[in-house]
Amino acid sequence: EWTDPRWVDEAIHLSDYDPAWPRAFETEAAALRPLLEEWITGGIHHVGSTAVPGMIAKPVIDIMIGVSSLENSRPCIEVLREAGWWYAPYRPDTMHWFCRPSPAHRTHHLHLVPTGSDWYQAELAFRDHLRADPVDADRYARLKQDLARRFPNDREAYTEGKSAFIARITARAGKHRHSGH
Repeated sequence: EWTDPRWVDEAIHLSDYDPAWPRAFETEAAALRPLLEEWITGGIHHVGSTAVPGMIAKPVIDIMIGVSSLENSRPCIEVLREAGWWYAPYRPDTMHWFCRPSPAHRTHHLHLVPTGSDWYQAELAFRDHLRADPVDADRYARLKQDLARRFPNDREAYTEGKSAFIARITARAGKHRHSGH
């Protein structure tokens, strides 16, 4: 939990793309599916920078699972805790958020997000856009490098620094999706 005295945020470190990341996602998805199948309504997705071939990233596999609602999926917190995931009330109005093996050394993040929510749609749209657009992917990589240099020990500032770029891309990607492009 957030309040656990062992909760220590890991410093931000970006790694070159590792072609093993998709396989690491598949392995974890296969372990999560039987644990959470009764709550999954929108699939299990590899998201974030490790899901974009060639992208530099914090070497943490980001997994998003679509659920019917935060309320209905609340039992997952205990199920996942028993499976070794750390829960934190990060953006609790948007998702249930977990990491493993520990906050100080993270290899995986897990987000349970309502399938119909804007967050769920935007996360997939942003990933798909970066996979398809090498120019924006390069811009994003450079932004992340700059932020990691400026805020190596401030995850909030690092994340906040990316938000305007992400919002711009997801707004554009959303328009393209609705116009059939």
